[in-house]
Amino acid sequence: MGVEERREQLIGVALELFARRSPDEVSIDEIASAAGISRPLVYHYFPGKLSLYEAALKRAAEDLASRFEEPHEGSLGGRLLRVMRRFFDFVDEHGPGFSALMRGGPAVGSSATNALIDSVRQVAYQQILSHLRVTDPPARLELLIRSWISLAESTALIWLDGRRIPRAELESQLVHDFAALAAVGAAYDEEMTALLRHMLKDEPHDGPFTDLAARLISLAS
Repeated sequence: MGVEERREQLIGVALELFARRSPDEVSIDEIASAAGISRPLVYHYFPGKLSLYEAALKRAAEDLASRFEEPHEGSLGGRLLRVMRRFFDFVDEHGPGFSALMRGGPAVGSSATNALIDSVRQVAYQQILSHLRVTDPPARLELLIRSWISLAESTALIWLDGRRIPRAELESQLVHDFAALAAVGAAYDEEMTALLRHMLKDEPHDGPFTDLAARLISLAS
């Protein structure tokens, strides 16, 4: 194999192993064996264990960031639900690696990997702003979006620990959480009130936001 082809192979092998176990638990010997090469040859393509881990995690971070990309079609609730399904697809496929990446550890706690996590969060933040058609977000909107992204991360981590709640329910719940956070912000701020009305304007009768409203009305009665 050429240099880049071999590097791509090793990154792919590392990601496959990280899907089953935390990166801290995967050795270079295991990666070499799975790739069908010797341990010294791994170091020929990557100068150290951390450099291979960072390259693999960079690939995973790019994949995760791409899950937040969504066409500007249909209602916002429907878009967010599709994003959450793709997000949980990733979490489901890369459980141990996702958990280690978000929680940190010796192999993934470097400044480079921390920057990767922040870059994914920033992509998610910018994507949501684009769907809301906001370029200069007020403080409460920024708080809403960043709080919701953190909530999605923590929800996914808790779900991985036993998967005791059906995944589809959590995907819907997180979309409802976004609407609920927006409603709380609207109670304090006129800009957020206008934004909430914009969010609900094109919501169909069977959309996620309408479903939340029906559930709340049912509770109140």
